[in-house]
Amino acid sequence: MQRPVSALQNRLLEAVPPGDAARIAPHLVSVTFERGRVLYDPGDPMEFVYFPHEGVISLMTLMESGAAIESAIIGPEGAVGLMAAVAPRQSLSRAVAQTPLRASRIAAERLREICAVSSAVRDLVDRHTEAVYAHSIQAVACNALHSVEARFARWLLSCHERVRSDTIALTQELLADMLGVQRTTVTAVARTLQARGLIRYRRGVVDILDGDGLEAVACECYGVVRGHYHRLLGVPPKRSSPQRAEPARR
Repeated sequence: MQRPVSALQNRLLEAVPPGDAARIAPHLVSVTFERGRVLYDPGDPMEFVYFPHEGVISLMTLMESGAAIESAIIGPEGAVGLMAAVAPRQSLSRAVAQTPLRASRIAAERLREICAVSSAVRDLVDRHTEAVYAHSIQAVACNALHSVEARFARWLLSCHERVRSDTIALTQELLADMLGVQRTTVTAVARTLQARGLIRYRRGVVDILDGDGLEAVACECYGVVRGHYHRLLGVPPKRSSPQRAEPARR
């Protein structure tokens, strides 16, 4: 579904200087996608740049075997496909909506034209690209060195602050792909976190009950990645701690 953009809720777009924002705005179109919609696959030309307003896009590294693992997660603090604002590019990863997604998109060609005349927009593109790169290389270390429980907590927090809701629609298959583990492992870890009163885990849904407690379980990568976004863009994702709720009765 497409419609003209009436309001901006993307923090990267909000960081664009007013004069440049006026150049960009006429070319933005609002789009909505269901969970699971693939925006790019590896090798696809990046014809559009997407600025999420609500929801989460994951960048997935795919193997020939069909296995996949997440290398970065993008929400309303950033954009997907922004490398194509500098020059025509092919995607290096799969970009997939991991939750229902509402975003603004602009043709990459139009954004390249604006970058050609605006040093401020080019600088913002460069800093965002560096932030996503830092996110990706941190994910490499995280996936190799940290426990599944710590990575699960980190991923839930990262998703939580981007969807802006304490209830996150996540399938077991999705979580297994994000973490690069078996579904049975996801179930075991989720039950452990639920028993500690940090989350409520239901079929296809995770409720965040204690964000601060979950942050205590998460690995250091959660704070490191947020720090990169703050340093480079001044727009770290916002996370409000939910009110602590009682775990579901069995």
